[in-house]
Amino acid sequence: MGSQKRAGERFQDLAVPLIGALYNHAQWLVRDPTEAEDLVQESLTKALRAFDSFAPGTNFKAWIFRILRNTFLTSRTAISNARTVFLEDHPDVLETAASGSSPEAEVLKQNDLAALRNALEQLHPQYREVILLCDLEELKYREIAAILEVPIGTVMSRLARARQMLRKALTSKMGDRP
Repeated sequence: MGSQKRAGERFQDLAVPLIGALYNHAQWLVRDPTEAEDLVQESLTKALRAFDSFAPGTNFKAWIFRILRNTFLTSRTAISNARTVFLEDHPDVLETAASGSSPEAEVLKQNDLAALRNALEQLHPQYREVILLCDLEELKYREIAAILEVPIGTVMSRLARARQMLRKALTSKMGDRP
């Protein structure tokens, strides 16, 4: 019983700091806040049950993200689902006021964020997922390859294409700015 309690505590120490990142990634996958919460909860439950299979000294973040992705793929219509994503539509007014930025700068910043979100939403899910895991979650190529169950060369290729597509979409969008 004592070793199970220690394992549960170790799991909690490793998992709790990642809940926010898991939820953000789940939102990109399922595109619904309630479903994202359910997906994270289901993934954490599976991860806790399988924690004895986690090899200490390896990357826990990559391990649990793979569980999240596999849970999504087995319990949903999979990553090909392409509905609209809504992420923090309205920034906190107090944060804006406290930052001391001008209203014009804030509008440009919000337009840039909206353009980035829109460009990400337009990417094919396989490109969106690899760019989010790399650039948002800061996972290494090898870890992404393990999560997605693809060769590392595929990760590198998808990432290069995704960045190129984002650059093109953002360049055309920003070119419209006065």
